[in-house]
Amino acid sequence: MQVFKEKTPLKAAIRTAKSKEKTIGLVPTMGALHEGHLSLVKQALQACDQVIVSIFVNPTQFDNAEDLEKYPRTLEEDIRLLKEAGSKLWVFAPTANELYGKNISSEQFHFDGLEQVMEGKHRNGHFDGVGTIVKRLFEVITPHKAFFGEKDFQQLQIVRKLIEKTGLPVQIVGCPILREDNGLARSSRNERLNTIEREKASFIYQTLLKAKELFGTKSAEYIHNWVQEQFDSHPILKLEYFEIANTQTLEKINRKRKGNTYRAFIAAYAGDVRLIDNIALNNEE
Repeated sequence: MQVFKEKTPLKAAIRTAKSKEKTIGLVPTMGALHEGHLSLVKQALQACDQVIVSIFVNPTQFDNAEDLEKYPRTLEEDIRLLKEAGSKLWVFAPTANELYGKNISSEQFHFDGLEQVMEGKHRNGHFDGVGTIVKRLFEVITPHKAFFGEKDFQQLQIVRKLIEKTGLPVQIVGCPILREDNGLARSSRNERLNTIEREKASFIYQTLLKAKELFGTKSAEYIHNWVQEQFDSHPILKLEYFEIANTQTLEKINRKRKGNTYRAFIAAYAGDVRLIDNIALNNEE
C-alpha cells in the first residue's frame, strides 16, 4: 500500500491508473480511523478499482482551537488498519502547507441555506472549511466517486450541493451510519469519552428511536419538547440542539407534508466531547 505525503507523486499515480481505465474512489477522513471509516472504505473498494483514503485534520473547519488541538492523530495505526482492509488502497496524508500553501484559510461558499442551520448555526465558518477542503481534495485526486457517512448528514448534503455549484465530475455516495453495540454512532470523538460517558451516550440513539416512533402520531413541536425534557433530566448529557428537518433542504419542519422526507438531528455534549447523530423518520429515496 502506497502512502503519499505530497500532491505531485499522487497525481502522477492517479494519471497512470486512469490511463488504464481504472475507476478512482475517494474516502476523505480526518484519521483516528474506526469501524465506521472502514465500512466506507469497504463500500468504496466494492465500487472502485483504486481507492484513496485521505487522512488530514483540516484546521479550517474547526471553530474551536481546543477541539482542533485535542482531535486524535493516529497516522501509524490508521495505516496499519488500512493495510488490513485491502490491497487496492492508497493513503494521502498531506500537511496543511501541502494542501493550502502559506495561506491556511477558507474560501467562502453559499450552499443555498444548507450551511446556516444546525451545525452551521452552532459552528461558525465550519462549512466554509468543509467546502474548501473537499473541493481541494477533489481537484487534487479527481475521483470518479467519493464516499461520505450519513452520520454527518448535513455535511453529506452540503458536499452534494458543492458538486451542483462547481460542476466537478464526482459522484457522491452516502453510506449508512455504523454504530457501537449500545447504539452510539461510531466517531473518532468517542475515544475521548470515559467509560461511563461512552455507556450513557447511547441515550442519544435511544432518544432518536423514540422520536421516530412519536413522529407517526405526534407533532414536531411535541417531539421537540419531549426530547428537551429528556435531556434536561439526564445526569451526564447536555443537549445543544434537536431538530426535525426536511431531508433535502434541511429546513426545520413546521408541519408534515405528504411526499416529503424528514430526519431528526441531535447534537449533545458528554463532558467536553461533542457528539452528533441523526435518524430517518420516514421512507427516503
